Amino acid sequence: MAEQLFVDLVGTNPLVQALVGGLVIAGMNMVGASLVLVYRNPTERVLDGALGFAAGVMLAASFTSLIVPGIDATEVIVPGVPATGLLAPFPVLAGILIGVIVLDQADHWVPHVHVLITGRQRVDQTVTESGVASVILFIVAITIHNMPEGLAVGVGFGSGDVANALSLMLAIGLQNVPEGLAVSVAAINAGFDRKTYAVLTGIRSGLVEIPLVIVGAVAVSLAAPILPYAMGFAAGGMLFVISDEILPETHARGHERLATLGTMLGVVVMLYLDVALAA
Repeated sequence: MAEQLFVDLVGTNPLVQALVGGLVIAGMNMVGASLVLVYRNPTERVLDGALGFAAGVMLAASFTSLIVPGIDATEVIVPGVPATGLLAPFPVLAGILIGVIVLDQADHWVPHVHVLITGRQRVDQTVTESGVASVILFIVAITIHNMPEGLAVGVGFGSGDVANALSLMLAIGLQNVPEGLAVSVAAINAGFDRKTYAVLTGIRSGLVEIPLVIVGAVAVSLAAPILPYAMGFAAGGMLFVISDEILPETHARGHERLATLGTMLGVVVMLYLDVALAA
């Protein structure tokens, strides 16, 4: 039902569907970023629980909407690779490894990404004192952080599986709300003005997902055999962000139980959405 309604409203063109998906997830990020105007001082406990929820949604979505569908698509799309046997998962697994490597190298390239997303500084990191450099670093860090999310939604719609793409879009959108709030709070903690740069930074962190959505959809539309690799790449990138950034940071201030419960809730919500939208 949800799939048919979406098609009736948007049409059947995968690029148009991807663009709408990108606008939705960017809009959800905007909502989260703007919450800082009404929820002026969210506690660390609340932020850790909310980011734990975001991690749970991303974790479930990585498997239900990217890895498993990517393996299922291998037989039809990738020449010479059977649907069963030892070679079946290879394209998706290769994509996961590539995604992890790319995000890992990007993390080395911009070593301040943890500070800028969470507002906390690691022992081996220093925050630049130059305001201009801080702004540039912030933008680059958020772009890298959101890259696998935008690509995932684009790849989902580019695959032609609208129901799966919708569940992925909702998953990314849901986790973008607490993430957008966290980015705005981090900007405020870094000394940026609440009403201008803090909120604009949170909004901009979501807007960078829109071109990446289009890139993902175009890539798999023009070269169908790369779909399983692309799905694996997006999943690997999201899993890296979860493990390397979100979960360690949510467990760093004594709120690990709440963050864990938030993660479990996120997994349950995403699994329900995946089943409900496929019905």
